[in-house]
Amino acid sequence: MKIAVLSDSHDNIWKLDAAMGILQKAEAVLHCGDLCSPFMVKRMAEGIEAPIHIVWGNNDGDRFNILKVAQEYRHVHIEGPYTELSLGGREVALSHYPRIACPAARSGQYDLVCYGHDHSAHEERVGDCLVLNPGELMGLQGRSTFACVDLETMVVEFIDV
Repeated sequence: MKIAVLSDSHDNIWKLDAAMGILQKAEAVLHCGDLCSPFMVKRMAEGIEAPIHIVWGNNDGDRFNILKVAQEYRHVHIEGPYTELSLGGREVALSHYPRIACPAARSGQYDLVCYGHDHSAHEERVGDCLVLNPGELMGLQGRSTFACVDLETMVVEFIDV
């Protein structure tokens, strides 16, 4: 199973649109928070057919309307501040914050732990767990990235947008 992981899009519809061709090919899309506004959910939902799992970040301001928009699409799931998923035979944890992701990775319960928040693309192994920050889609720090993960091989590819 091939998934796409993104974070910290911060309403940058232009970068989201540029990533859409690859996101549409993923079998699931995980967003690690800070999408920010309801229109980002709508844009993702209408452009991507695969299941979309989103966790809250610290800049997701209009949570009421984000939830309202997400409820219009059966394949969009707002998971709260943290979630655990079974995808492609792998156990996956998703949070916005590294302070939550790092202990989850050390727990030994997960094959993949994804997070965002610090806007830095990063991957590392903690025991048997792959820890992944896809970087920031928005491009505030100059580099706009997201990641694709093959859950069979656990190989990560960072995509520059």
